[in-house]
Amino acid sequence: MTITPPAAEDVENPAADLVVEDPLASVPAKATGALIGYARVSTAGQLLDRQITALQAVGCMRIFSDKKSGKNAEREELWKALDYLHEGDTLVVPSLDRLGRSLQDLISIVAGLRKRGIGFRSLHEALDTTTPGGRLVFHVFAALAEFIRELIVEGTREGLEAARMRGQRLGRPPAMTPEQIRHARDLLTHPGNSVSSIARLLGVSRSTIYKYVPELTTGDRPALTESADRGQLPKRVFDQ
Repeated sequence: MTITPPAAEDVENPAADLVVEDPLASVPAKATGALIGYARVSTAGQLLDRQITALQAVGCMRIFSDKKSGKNAEREELWKALDYLHEGDTLVVPSLDRLGRSLQDLISIVAGLRKRGIGFRSLHEALDTTTPGGRLVFHVFAALAEFIRELIVEGTREGLEAARMRGQRLGRPPAMTPEQIRHARDLLTHPGNSVSSIARLLGVSRSTIYKYVPELTTGDRPALTESADRGQLPKRVFDQ
């Protein structure tokens, strides 16, 4: 059975949807198979020796380890370990932070193990999902992760609403400021000035000039002259 790693944005983003139908199911997995260990170092200065020794001490018959560091480093050995595990086996880690980079990541992996009938143990925290107590802890973790997600979503929603109430512009800033648009319209009243030269002068693209000075799409330079004389700007640009 091949395990597909979750996408990066799902692993690192705590506000992403937590998809856990049943974190640990109603009956604990039975530890009838082998103990398989997994160790990981997250910085260049960390060593695997102590982690591996701890895993060997509890009887792990095989140990997978990731030595890469960095936020975006792929955990290749973890996915190999998950692929190697069979029903009845138990995945053992030195501590919870060696398995998951976030609470959501941790719960997703453990839930996936349970669905396959595989147990999970963390030595430092003394957690074991093959026992009722260990299952209870992870149910609490799952509820906490969902609570955090809801807080983030609600906080984001309230922040956006408060910004709208203050009249604050949301989203990306405009590609051209009102001053740049006025300057562009003034320069375009002179027939010798090309759109390309004006775009280079203002540090924007030709398409940006056409977007913010819509009269150019019809080649109506007299209209530009009239608007520039009155100091008017293309209304539809600022209404967006």
